[in-house]
Amino acid sequence: MELEKVNRYIPFENIPGIYMGHKKEKSDKSPKEKNHSEDEELDTKFYEKELSKLQIELVKLQEWIKSKGLKVVVLFEGRDAAGKGGTIKRIIDKCNPRIVRLVALGVPTEKEKSQWYFQRYVANLPSAGEMVLFDRSWYNRAGVERVMGFCTDEEVKEFFRSCPEFEKILIRSGIILIKYWFSISDKEQEKRFQKRINDPRKRWKLSPMDLESRAKWEEYSRAKDEMFSYTDSKQSPWYVVNADDKERARLNVIHHLLSMIPYKDLTPEPIELPPREKSKGYVRPPMTDQTFIPEVY
Repeated sequence: MELEKVNRYIPFENIPGIYMGHKKEKSDKSPKEKNHSEDEELDTKFYEKELSKLQIELVKLQEWIKSKGLKVVVLFEGRDAAGKGGTIKRIIDKCNPRIVRLVALGVPTEKEKSQWYFQRYVANLPSAGEMVLFDRSWYNRAGVERVMGFCTDEEVKEFFRSCPEFEKILIRSGIILIKYWFSISDKEQEKRFQKRINDPRKRWKLSPMDLESRAKWEEYSRAKDEMFSYTDSKQSPWYVVNADDKERARLNVIHHLLSMIPYKDLTPEPIELPPREKSKGYVRPPMTDQTFIPEVY
């Protein structure tokens, strides 16, 4: 069962655009002159300014999702070190974790292995008024599990039969499903792996599985191509992110995500802080009765 392929690519471009009704400021310079070319890194100040604007819009989006009782699922898939986690971090950074939450499931337990394959993912789907971001998802079956030999060929075939139907059920139930694939070059992945190896703060991100995936680059490529042939449809398309430039990828994904769900600004009016009530004779206990942490800094 091969569905009509409608692979959609998020452009690798400089960002300023239109943010859901907020027009780009006028300038005498073109975007290329103003923000450098695609071959150059984004100016840090420009990146931070654009990210701040987009995060304000994300807060507006979350309020709309909560107000309207929307159910949103966003999948983040792609190569190891492609920047999925960094993008997710920027999305949830200023959002309410009770509305926008992350799901990053570990290795399935023996009990979970005995269940219907999609069961543990269904348990993490959103209720009304929530947006759930999956850092890897049910597509593990078509990628890492298949390439690393953690499932059988028959299980892969069954996944390709079931997955399009499963996603149709989600969409018919009212869930807004958005799927991102982070595409990264061999050269850039090697560069990021080396940085993780040399940085003790990031070394935890590298697992033996990540290192083995380097040796199976083409196998992962073939697995991804076949996965797209079955699961990239008009109803549930994959949106491909050029992720060689992490900063551009983050901005492009957030910008695109905001464009996928029409919303209005429901930001509450500014609140006036009431004055503190007058003292009624309260006496604080002696400071020596409490245990304070050492003031090292």
